[in-house]
Amino acid sequence: MRLIYHPDAEAELIEAARFYEQRIPGLGARFLDSGDRAIKAILANPESFRIFKEDIRQTIMPKFPYTIYFRIHPDHLRILAFKHHSRHPNYWRDRIEN
Repeated sequence: MRLIYHPDAEAELIEAARFYEQRIPGLGARFLDSGDRAIKAILANPESFRIFKEDIRQTIMPKFPYTIYFRIHPDHLRILAFKHHSRHPNYWRDRIEN
């Protein structure tokens, strides 16, 4: 299945990795590895993940306080957000396309 990132979700991922790398060298790479593992699990069986609302699903990234929100389409999977748990819960909802 083809994977597409919403541009803001991709920016969140990069920004978080930079933040962690500045805090502790190597932590940014561990963050990205955690994201990669989560994305691989999603791609392997996307319908097994918890439904957040309607057709939006979610999973928590291992070892980091982030939730990944995504939508399954017939020909691709779209990552909508990498949301830090301290952010307002609705900040990313304008990314949900109809």
